[in-house]
Amino acid sequence: MASTKPLFQTFNSENLTLPNRTVMAPMTRGFSPDNIPGEDVAAYYRRRAENEVGLIVTEGTGINHPASVSGASIPVFHGEAALKGWENVVKEVHSVGGKIVPQLWHVGMTRSKGDLPNEEALPVGPSGLSLDGEKVTEPLTEEEVGQLVEAYAQAAADAKRIGFDGIELHGAHGYLIDQFFWEQTNKRTDRYGGDLVGRTRFAVEIIEACRREVGPDFPIIFRFSQWKMNNFKAKLATTPDELERFLQPLVEAGVDIFHCSTRRFWEPEFEGSDLNLAGWTKKLTEKPVISVGSVGLDGEFTSFAGAETTSLDGLIEKVENEEFDLVAIGRSLLMDPEWVKKVHDGRENDLLAFDKESLKKLT
Repeated sequence: MASTKPLFQTFNSENLTLPNRTVMAPMTRGFSPDNIPGEDVAAYYRRRAENEVGLIVTEGTGINHPASVSGASIPVFHGEAALKGWENVVKEVHSVGGKIVPQLWHVGMTRSKGDLPNEEALPVGPSGLSLDGEKVTEPLTEEEVGQLVEAYAQAAADAKRIGFDGIELHGAHGYLIDQFFWEQTNKRTDRYGGDLVGRTRFAVEIIEACRREVGPDFPIIFRFSQWKMNNFKAKLATTPDELERFLQPLVEAGVDIFHCSTRRFWEPEFEGSDLNLAGWTKKLTEKPVISVGSVGLDGEFTSFAGAETTSLDGLIEKVENEEFDLVAIGRSLLMDPEWVKKVHDGRENDLLAFDKESLKKLT
């Protein structure tokens, strides 16, 4: 195995310093009864922090909108009880020297009618279309869009107030922000629709509103993907030029770090180059980037079957070549809180294969 030294170099950007290049990827766990994260959730994140994870990105947590999440055990990021729960998570992570950001989330049209926690709340999206393009509800009005922007901004303000080290905005995988990005789900003809750049307007307003709330020095991470939950081959941008046009408004709005979600980090994004989505994003924006996708495992997470451990040599080579700055680890860290420490200590033989039974408990 190649030296893991590149993974354990300090990361310094304008707004964020981390002890190493590892990130805990956001993973929905569903262990927050009544949408409130409890002591077990705090302990779950603390265990990763005390085992050398450089930055923790929490599971997606719902902004203050009745249709932001699907399910009564998915955490939310509003209301006194939930925010108190998150404040305790921050306290536990900070007590062992860790850093943590919440992933602010709205599921949009992936929510089904009648879902908990608010059964009467209809799913919302740019054009009221499901990811398959079927009409489910009426399109959001401009006034409703403005209310959603403010809900994100309020969550950002609360994140800073209760002690988080930054925020991540979930703009990937076919959820609400991504539904505005994608032409299949955004048929609007007003300022929130139109061409590729026009479809970034909702995200731009969210980023700008969050920045106003948190000031210039608080990190804003933005997660995006090409693929959607129902379509792994979907593309927002089919060429580097299109990707640059898509990213530029987000950079100008105030994104500090891009979290570029792919299913397999080693796959090139465009023909004619070995760079993955994170590599291209860094090249085009000159912003720090997080890469993610089946790190340390031989099967992608979307199947959620078991997966065996694999060599980290290819990953380390890309970090050493500065193709990306940070590496998000998902299932390996879900399975084993000590994964980063084991890698740092050269104990690769002790790394655990992914077992889907691990999804049933917070270890």
